[in-house]
Amino acid sequence: MVSESYDVIVIGAGAAGLAAAAELAAAKRSVLVLEARDRVGGRIWTHHEPGLPVPVELGAEFIHGEPESTFELMRQFGVAAVDSDGAHWTLHRGRLRLRADEFRQVHDALRKGRARLRARDLTFADYLARIASRRLTRDARGLALALVEGFDAADPALVSARSIVEEWVEGDALDSPQFRPLGGYGALLAPIASFLERPNVRIQMNSVVRAVEWRKGAAAVEGVQLGESFRAEARAVIVTLPLGVLKLPAGAPGAVRFDPPLAEKDSALRQLASGPVLKVVLRFREPFWESANRGACRDAAFFHAPEAPFPTFWTALPMRVPLLVAWSGGPRAARLAGGGRDAVVKAALASVRAVFGARLSSGAKLESAALHDWQRDPYARGAYGYVLANGGGARRALARPVQDTVFVAGEATDVEGEAGTVAGALNSGLAAARSLLRV
Repeated sequence: MVSESYDVIVIGAGAAGLAAAAELAAAKRSVLVLEARDRVGGRIWTHHEPGLPVPVELGAEFIHGEPESTFELMRQFGVAAVDSDGAHWTLHRGRLRLRADEFRQVHDALRKGRARLRARDLTFADYLARIASRRLTRDARGLALALVEGFDAADPALVSARSIVEEWVEGDALDSPQFRPLGGYGALLAPIASFLERPNVRIQMNSVVRAVEWRKGAAAVEGVQLGESFRAEARAVIVTLPLGVLKLPAGAPGAVRFDPPLAEKDSALRQLASGPVLKVVLRFREPFWESANRGACRDAAFFHAPEAPFPTFWTALPMRVPLLVAWSGGPRAARLAGGGRDAVVKAALASVRAVFGARLSSGAKLESAALHDWQRDPYARGAYGYVLANGGGARRALARPVQDTVFVAGEATDVEGEAGTVAGALNSGLAAARSLLRV
């Protein structure tokens, strides 16, 4: 088996891997990018359907707030941001109503109660139980639990309350504006991949990495590409494997063997979890929701049904197209994930009926449904990561380079407040590349 040599090997061509490779390529380093799939993007997967003026995002879709890493790349490659702001409607006692002040209640209660977390961390469920009786109504408490599951893809009985308070209260993650890249995230990744079409960079698709052998100042990566073994060597390696893959036990199908093992990462990996998400893009004959409540929902961006299997839906505003995205995260998504595609779509449609009920008309005829189960994807093993109780510092520890040779990146390692997002992946890839270049 012939071995090729590069300055750096990047494992994974998702947002983190592409950002790292672009930074290294601009610094004139020779780079090999290894990607298991037959496409770039990782957990970004932009799909286009005939007759639809908007893309179908099977993975990441939104830009939360205005992260500099994402907007800088969009400016660099001429990709516009589309403001997706709009009204939120909630199903309350069988009727749709504009979102009330429950979120403000949650925000204020978490802010006032965060002193409890200074001495020690708690799970979010325990923390909420301690502050709920005095500061939160039943509806507000239900909203808080739904947000942890849906927005953070986390199990309230496991996730760190301190991490949620930092994200929601100190970072204002849930109050920030939301955008989409015009044309979808694929429109942003495509020019980055084109930028990497240069003599000092090679992107090798369909390449499943099996092992990384390393010592200080040298690494060798072995794997299989379309049934043929390959081996490549480099001065350093940047690992952008998703958290769910990194957490696979040694010897499990799909696990990557590190020789010697990255023992110093074990504690960080135990303190992080890969959250499950199910996202179903439903295409109807007409956008029937625009006529709900006698037309009052015409400018709805989100619908919430806290008790439904899929408790959150969103539209394609500002584009008016007959697409409705069903979203479920955390334990609810974990329960749904094992049922197969038909069962998942059936649950999504049942949730649509729970929201709109008798308002459904002939325009609500389902024409297609698109989804991808990231939990069962062997190269993802989950949607995005969250911190377990008492896991403070785990993200930073996971990102810390090992003897200036093995660097770890990906959304789960972001320490800039963007973990779990494309911005977090971009931040981490750039950080890993810049740290490597400083060596």
